Amino acid sequence: MTTRAPFRIQGRTGEWEVVLGLEVHAQVASKAKLFSGAGVGFGAEPNSQVSLIDAGFPGMLPVINRHCVEQAVRAGLGLRAKINLTSHFDRKNYFYPDLPQGYQISQFKDPIVGEGVLTVERNDGSTFEVRIERIHLEQDAGKSLHDMDPNLTYVDLNRAGVALMEIVSHPDMRSPEDAAAYVKTLRQLVRYLGVCDGDMEKGNLRADVNVSVRKPGAPLGTRCEIKNVNSMRFIQAAIVYEATRQVEILEDGGSIDQETRLFDSHKVETRSMRSKEDAHDYRYFPDPDLLPLVLDPAWVKDIEASLPELPDAKRARLQSQYGLSAYDAGVLIADAARADYFEAAAKGRDAKLVANYVCNELLSKLSAQDLEFDQSPIPAEDIAGLVSLIETSVISSKIAKAVFERMWAGEGKPAEIVEREGLTQVSDVGALESAIDALIAANPDKAAAVKDKPQAIGWFVGQVMKATGGKANPAALNDLLKAKLGL
Repeated sequence: MTTRAPFRIQGRTGEWEVVLGLEVHAQVASKAKLFSGAGVGFGAEPNSQVSLIDAGFPGMLPVINRHCVEQAVRAGLGLRAKINLTSHFDRKNYFYPDLPQGYQISQFKDPIVGEGVLTVERNDGSTFEVRIERIHLEQDAGKSLHDMDPNLTYVDLNRAGVALMEIVSHPDMRSPEDAAAYVKTLRQLVRYLGVCDGDMEKGNLRADVNVSVRKPGAPLGTRCEIKNVNSMRFIQAAIVYEATRQVEILEDGGSIDQETRLFDSHKVETRSMRSKEDAHDYRYFPDPDLLPLVLDPAWVKDIEASLPELPDAKRARLQSQYGLSAYDAGVLIADAARADYFEAAAKGRDAKLVANYVCNELLSKLSAQDLEFDQSPIPAEDIAGLVSLIETSVISSKIAKAVFERMWAGEGKPAEIVEREGLTQVSDVGALESAIDALIAANPDKAAAVKDKPQAIGWFVGQVMKATGGKANPAALNDLLKAKLGL
């Protein structure tokens, strides 16, 4: 673990330190809601995925979704956290139009997952640790729609009752970049575990950011919570604005009100939403319709045994097994499907060359069309086939780039394209010698000058490549040129 200079805000009275903790709401990957059998698919017609339980009808009793419990346990194990074998569900009472029951079923004093830790990597490769305080399961609320009528608010209850994991960190972050890196790392982890798809645009992973400021070394200041921030860029912008706002208030002799705020991404500012509630304001009490949740230790062990290879372990293995650089391994493990694609293509091939095509050419094409690796129009076996043609000197690296473009356009397998287009590399010594002899005969002055200026051989390489349509074998060409020019 490494450290770097802390982030500071420079005020009139000196430097201020920013203290950050995050509450990340991750929608559990499940086909049904936490306490009902209603579906959870994104984009459904409003109020088409609502059970009587979700709508708050009297007399409807919740039934726990075992799969959602398993997903929470998997998340906790991935965070090296304590799994509480006994936990309880509570009613958190508050009144919103999109909360038809008038309360949210959540976990207060006894969550399913306790203390854990996440090692976070920054963009520059340095790392730091964030302590996880807890993960608890809870229901999501519905959604109020304010843009369908100038005078009315509509309510869509499709999200009501959807299972959420609230992953609560300790206030261990000290910069906007570290907060964004934490969410990025956490998002990667839950996607690897398969417990959340991490789609921030759909609201399936969103962060409540707790921000406070203090003089370095002073006690913690009063925090404000910025609700439902759904991108890394917005997280950083919200922190910078909010921390600066708090510093200005304190330096003017004011005090910070503990409150919940919203981030306006258009104006790039936070604004007050409501005063921050404490636990007693929610009047928590045990949900009388749900028994304590008791987990079988053997079941937890089975879940632990089923965990996939996690990002840190995969990065280390890719470097040792395939001889990849830390950078290439980091690019590959950023997405599990990307790493799987690479390994499928690298079997029996030059792994570094495969990584180059996967991390550069293919990743660039997919990103431009907003596609994932499991949606790639070029299968992994075709990247392997292209690299094989380079390794066996059938085509040059330059020709391979052109073949890749034709593969992306759907013009066939790499070997088919090379044969059809006549792109096979020229390695025949006789053919290359003829081209070189003709070039030297036509340019005797340049040939003579090469002996005093050896780097000028590049001109001859370029001319032969041009004459052969870029198909000359570079290694053979260089060897012949050096022999012919007396180098």
